[in-house]
Amino acid sequence: MKEVYLTRDGLQELKDRHEFLVVTKRKEVAERIKIAREFGDLSENAEYDAAKEEQSFVESEIKELEEKIQNAVIIDEDSLSKHEVSLGSTVTVAFLFDGEEDDPETYRIVGTTEADAAQNRISNESPLGQALIGGKKGDIVEMTAPNGNKISYRIKEIK
Repeated sequence: MKEVYLTRDGLQELKDRHEFLVVTKRKEVAERIKIAREFGDLSENAEYDAAKEEQSFVESEIKELEEKIQNAVIIDEDSLSKHEVSLGSTVTVAFLFDGEEDDPETYRIVGTTEADAAQNRISNESPLGQALIGGKKGDIVEMTAPNGNKISYRIKEIK
């Protein structure tokens, strides 16, 4: 598995989720399987099948989290440059349309594991993330939208 770039908070979230699955969820699913077995013939037991399916899902998620935690590379937020966009930077950009700037929006550049558009956390591997990496305040960066159109942004601030 490749390196997984995470903030300290992101790593803690993965560890917390892993602990919940191992300590709590595994026991809940095992109890559901035990109860479902008591219903009799397992070949026609929908509750048993559902519980076994959930167990498989939980075990897969545990394995995936363990791999991510093992391959985690922590973004050192204390050493981030305020002059150049990098992984971990918080960037304010303005969309450019016909030379005019739209209202600025602020994004945090994170690894793919922590990306969440609803919280304005974009992946360093996304088209906008890739365009912003290495940019400096005042730079105009371009990205290609899924429809093939070029979109331009001006970097207003880097934190």
